[in-house]
Amino acid sequence: MKYYFLIFLCAGQLALSTCGRHNNRHFISQWPSGTTRNWIGPEYWGNRLQDWRLHQGRVECLVSDYNRTLHILTHQLTGGVGTLEMSVDLGLMDDAAAAGWAGFILGARGEFDDYRDNAIYGKGLPAGVLGSGRLFVGEWDSGVLGEVDEALHDALIYGGIQLHLKLEHSGDRYTIRLAACRGKEILDEVNFEGNAGDLGGNLALTADFPRERPAALPEMEVVEAAMRDKPSFWFRDWRLGGSKLDVHPGQTFGPVMFAQHTLSKGTLKLTAQMAPLDPGEVQALWLQGFFDGNWLDLATAGIDPLARTATFRVENWPEERDVPYRVKCEALDKGNLKTTFYFEGTVRKNPVDREEIVVAAFTGNNDLGFPNNEIVAHVMAHRPDLLVFTGDQIYEPVGGFGIQTTPLEMACLDYLRKWYLYGWAYRDMLRDIPSVSIPDDHDVYQGNIWGAGGKAAGTTGSQKNRQDEGGYTMPPEWVNMVERTQTSHLPDPFDPEPVLQGIGVYYCDLNYGGISFAVIEDRKWKSAPKTLLPARLKVENGWAEVSRMVDPVLLDVPGAVLLGERQHDFLEHWAGDWSQGTLMKAVISQTIFSTVATLPDSAVSDVVVPALRISKQGEYPENDLPTQDMDSNGWPKGGRDAALRIIRKAFAVHIAGDQHLATTIQYGIDEWGDGPYAICVPSISNFYPRRWFPNIHGKNRKPGAPVNTGDFLDGFGNKMTVHAVANPTYTGLEPSKLYDRSAGYGIVRFNKSTRKIVLENWPRQTNPTSPEARPYEGWPVTIDQAENYGKSAVAWLPEIEIRGLDRLPVLHVFDDASGERIYSLRLKEAVFQPRVFAEGRYTVLIEDPDAGHAKRLEGLTARAQNGERIAVTF
Repeated sequence: MKYYFLIFLCAGQLALSTCGRHNNRHFISQWPSGTTRNWIGPEYWGNRLQDWRLHQGRVECLVSDYNRTLHILTHQLTGGVGTLEMSVDLGLMDDAAAAGWAGFILGARGEFDDYRDNAIYGKGLPAGVLGSGRLFVGEWDSGVLGEVDEALHDALIYGGIQLHLKLEHSGDRYTIRLAACRGKEILDEVNFEGNAGDLGGNLALTADFPRERPAALPEMEVVEAAMRDKPSFWFRDWRLGGSKLDVHPGQTFGPVMFAQHTLSKGTLKLTAQMAPLDPGEVQALWLQGFFDGNWLDLATAGIDPLARTATFRVENWPEERDVPYRVKCEALDKGNLKTTFYFEGTVRKNPVDREEIVVAAFTGNNDLGFPNNEIVAHVMAHRPDLLVFTGDQIYEPVGGFGIQTTPLEMACLDYLRKWYLYGWAYRDMLRDIPSVSIPDDHDVYQGNIWGAGGKAAGTTGSQKNRQDEGGYTMPPEWVNMVERTQTSHLPDPFDPEPVLQGIGVYYCDLNYGGISFAVIEDRKWKSAPKTLLPARLKVENGWAEVSRMVDPVLLDVPGAVLLGERQHDFLEHWAGDWSQGTLMKAVISQTIFSTVATLPDSAVSDVVVPALRISKQGEYPENDLPTQDMDSNGWPKGGRDAALRIIRKAFAVHIAGDQHLATTIQYGIDEWGDGPYAICVPSISNFYPRRWFPNIHGKNRKPGAPVNTGDFLDGFGNKMTVHAVANPTYTGLEPSKLYDRSAGYGIVRFNKSTRKIVLENWPRQTNPTSPEARPYEGWPVTIDQAENYGKSAVAWLPEIEIRGLDRLPVLHVFDDASGERIYSLRLKEAVFQPRVFAEGRYTVLIEDPDAGHAKRLEGLTARAQNGERIAVTF
């Protein structure tokens, strides 16, 4: 058998003569030697990003830890009959790494039949060499492991070896021959047989260090924790070929990983998310637009050293037309060649002439179901105009391996790997559709966050204890890095002054398609409840664990902050700004301003949620009580009510997520139904299946409506009217953990002619193009724009008739006694009678803010019945 390998393997040519050049079924790594970086190249994905380095023409694994893999993205192993020939040079970087092994993974497959999922969670057949000098194929206890080979071990340390693999089929079986060579000398070889149908999937290099001692190797030492940060194996000259290779040259990723953009008030902002390149390799990127048959340079931008983002800003954008764009990057590629890479997309024209604007909204991007192909396909069927990601675009466990929080550079790379998964899943939507993404608690590696104005969290105790003190547990440079990746493409903030520790802000307004969106930060200024509430309440992680239900009056602490004065000022300004042809308004934030969740009466916190039994259709658990979760914006009640009083002045609907439970409610402030409507969208993948089964049934329900709808008080005494809720329910689909927890997305439709708003929450598995397709039960919920200020009129001002304007104006109502704005609204008809909520005297301002026309009517008297009419001529 060794003579076979001498002919086939040890000449170093790896059968390129037989691997089919005509169909490109071969690959040579050709890693450049002129750069040092953690991103290996566009054809690769490394687990973890920070654990792999391209250096001096070879790839190095910088840790001695379990299951570190480097996948090739453009070549997969087919499941059919054929051949595979593969080789790589490899060696040990530290003799202590002898406790691990290096080599290949063949046919790595994940759960969701996609090369990207394979690259994250795929498991396959291992074949490689132990640092102690043994070759093997298969599991540790496969029986093919030989005795320790000192010569092979020494070769790994001094100069390395060539690891060669050949796979051939014979009927329904396959044979693998693995050899370790040095030059033309074969140091060792093994054979392995398996079932032909078992292989198919990704191919990867790996450096693996078991956390537990393999049973077949009792003398092998398990790597100690102190050794895990030591470099282990290096690799060079990875070659593969054969008829079992399935080639997909378009499956590259980077160096421009993805891009996000917004178009608002004539200004384009576009952020290109870059790979972690060598800073000396790329200094700047170009944004180009395609005009009249030519690519023109529009802007250039440098790369942020931590976030690896390049943000372009172009004013006076030609928003009346679709404009193809591309981001241009020059970086080193195969053979030290400076290569020009492009990331392309289209900035669509501002859809001001479309009657309906469609918003797709998301939350909870856990990686179960990654890369979420069904979500992407089903959302695109709705033809959205705007994408809104309300938070938790990543979770700490995303991609495996937990989190790394120090040192700063490694912590940034740790986050970026998780963030890249977001872009990898949604980049084909993001490249052409404007989007909003705002970070929530898990995005900044916290289970909950009460930002307390940006202060530093505590430094001692558990993660929960630290965050209970308020503020951020990660360094401000890292927090700014996260926010830069997610929000730097948003319009400029209303007031850019940083908060404590120099942490930036991003709250702003986005005007697109005639809809004005206020993007707010409902975590950054929020007070930490434990610091304000009495110690006897035993507040832990936002729960008063002294009792199942604490008197809500005790929890409504004077001075507790929700949005803070700066955002109140912003919302007041935004409520009155109807420029740019604004017809309707919406607020986007992380979470809703009520607590729509219940737990069994024995539970004092929501740590039990993952273990709660999923209900069957029609089941209704007994003895559930509303929760008092102070992570929701039901707390603090005073801050919640103050924010809603401003938001309703704009007749704005609220779009949010975070709660892991799809709901549509109408807020009540003083009375049920006097506030705006809100949609909480379902999680893309829901690992925390909250539910709403209150033991007291809702009042004033619609005929035939479920008992968990209607008027309720939440756990903090907030009034709310529940219109629809999607509790976790058995579907019979697999995997159950994905489909039985009411996962999905939200759709909000704004009809600018009728001023109707349609709210929908959709299951991720439902194809909306199917004739029988329906959103979750209870949806759609259709409202009139005016219902977002649901307070009943007490008095009326004179009826106003508008004459002489080409388009309908904006009407503002002010209380003469206080000077306060009561509300502002773009009129739908030329005759309108303003309602008010107390008798008295008022001022009405009628304006076309874009044309500069305005008329002011002062001292108008409000009466319970008012038949007066005033004609206003421009």
